Amino acid sequence: MNLRTLFYLVCCFIIIVEVALWMFIPILSIILAVLTTPVIILGFQDILQKRQTLRRNYPLFGRGRYWMEWLRPKIYQYFVESDIDGRPINRIIRSVVYQRAKQVRDSTPFGTQLDVYEVGYEWINHSMNALPAKEVRSNLRVNFGGPDCKKPYSCSLLNVSAMSFGALSKNAITALNWGANLGHFAHNTGEGSISPYHLKKNGDLIWQIGTGYFGCRTKDGQFCPDKFQEKAQYDCVKMIEIKLSQGAKPGHGGILPASKNNPEIARIRGVEPYTTVNSPPRHSAFSNPVELLEFIQLLRDRSGGKPIGFKLCSGNRSEFVSICMAMIKTGIKPDFIAVDGGEGGTGAAPLEFSNHIGMPLREGLVFISDILRGYNLKKDIRIIASGKLFTGFDIVKALALGADASYTARAMMLALGCIQALECNSNTCPAGIATQNPGLVNGLDIETKARRIYSFHHETIHSIAEIVGAAGFNAPHFLGRAHINRRISNAEIRRYDEIFPVVEEGSFQEKAIPDDLKFYVERAKVNSF
Repeated sequence: MNLRTLFYLVCCFIIIVEVALWMFIPILSIILAVLTTPVIILGFQDILQKRQTLRRNYPLFGRGRYWMEWLRPKIYQYFVESDIDGRPINRIIRSVVYQRAKQVRDSTPFGTQLDVYEVGYEWINHSMNALPAKEVRSNLRVNFGGPDCKKPYSCSLLNVSAMSFGALSKNAITALNWGANLGHFAHNTGEGSISPYHLKKNGDLIWQIGTGYFGCRTKDGQFCPDKFQEKAQYDCVKMIEIKLSQGAKPGHGGILPASKNNPEIARIRGVEPYTTVNSPPRHSAFSNPVELLEFIQLLRDRSGGKPIGFKLCSGNRSEFVSICMAMIKTGIKPDFIAVDGGEGGTGAAPLEFSNHIGMPLREGLVFISDILRGYNLKKDIRIIASGKLFTGFDIVKALALGADASYTARAMMLALGCIQALECNSNTCPAGIATQNPGLVNGLDIETKARRIYSFHHETIHSIAEIVGAAGFNAPHFLGRAHINRRISNAEIRRYDEIFPVVEEGSFQEKAIPDDLKFYVERAKVNSF
C-alpha cells in the first residue's frame, strides 16, 4: 500500500469518526474538524499539484524534504561545521567581525586553531623593534587623485564595497552610510545609483557606474552625460568608479530580481518596476581601451575634477595591458583601479560564474600592480583591493601585494547582523539586510547597526595599525611582498616576493619584460580589448 492510498483511507476514517461524534458529542466533532480539515486540504493540494513528485507520492510527508532543505544551512552552520571549516565564511572570521562590531572581547584563548604546518598557511614577519599602534594610526589614510585630478580625496584603508540599494534594503544602506560618516571612510553605492538613503547621513560616497548606467541613463539605457553631471556635483560624492566587471560574476551583468525591484528602486534606477533587471555584460559608452580612457576624461570633466577610476576582476590579461598602453598613448590615466577577486560577491550570481570565472584576488592584485609598475604608471594610480577581506591581516597582506586601500562587502554585512543564511537572492533575508520585504526591513535598527559598522571599521583599522607596528613600520606603504610568508609544503616556506617577483618601475619601457608576462604584452593591442 502506498502512502497516497493510506492518506485516502485515513481521510475516510476521520470523516466517519467526525460523523459518529456529531451524532453523540457535536462539540468534539467540531474540534476534530477544525484540527484535521487544514491538514486534509494540504494533503489534497500535494496530490493534485504536478510540479513535485515527492509531494504527490507522499502527501504531507513529502513536504518534509523541502523543509529540511530550507533548514539544512542553518542546522549545518550551528551544529555541524567546525570553527574553521564553514563556507563561504568560517565561524572564526564571522565571530571576530561580530565581536568588533559590538565592541566586545575579540581576543582568542589557548592558541590558534589553524594548522600552521598546512600548505597555504601565511604569516607576516615581525620586528624586534616593534612600534606601538598610536605611532602608526595617523598614517592610515591615502590620497586618491593623479596629476589631472582637481579634487583629490583622502581615503581610509578600509571602505564599504559596492552593494546597491535594491540588493540591500533601505535600512541597511542608511546604516552603512551613517557608519561611514561616523568613521570617516567611503561607502561605494554599487551600480544601482545614488538613492535617498545614500544621502540621508552625509557619508562619503564612491558612485559606481555599471553597464546599466542607472541614475545617469537615457530611456533606452545609454549613458546620459547631463544626468551624470547633476549627481556627480553632490558634495558627498568623493570619487566615481566605472564597473567593468565584478568578482561574483565577471563577464556577466548585474542581476536585480523582480521581487526586489519595487517602484521606488525602479524610479531611482530608471527602469520598469517588478521586472528582473539584468545589466548588459559590457559597456555601450566605449568599445576599446582608448575610448575607455576618453570616457574617464569625460567623467572627470563633468564631475569637476573628482577622482575617476574603474573596477575589474582580472580576466584576459592582455586586455589590461592594452589599457596601460592606451594610457601611455593618450596621456589619460585613471586615478584609481579597484581589483576585485573572483572569490568576491554578496548577491545573486550564476553558479558557474561564482565558482569558475575570474582571477582570485591575490593573483589579480599582483598582476595589475606589476603591469602598472612595468609601464611606470603605479606612481599616479592607486589600487583598491576587494575580495574576502575581513581582518587586519587580510588587509595588510593586500597592501603588501600592491594595494593602497581596500573594500569589503561581506564583512560589512556581518557587522550589520548578517547570519549567513544564504538567502541574499531570494528577498527573504532574515536579518533585514538583503531584502525589500518591509516586515523584515523594519526589524533592522538603523542607529544600532550604524554604530556597529563604525565600531567594526575602527577596531579593524586599529588591528592594521598594530600589525604594521609589529612589523617595525610607522606606515603601511613600507610593507612589501618580502614581509609575507606562505607555506608551500610541509618543509618549504617562501616569501611572497619569491612567489611573485616584483617588477621594476618602468622596466617594460626598456623592454625588460619578465618571461611570464611577455605572452600577454606581445598580444596586447592599444586600439582593442
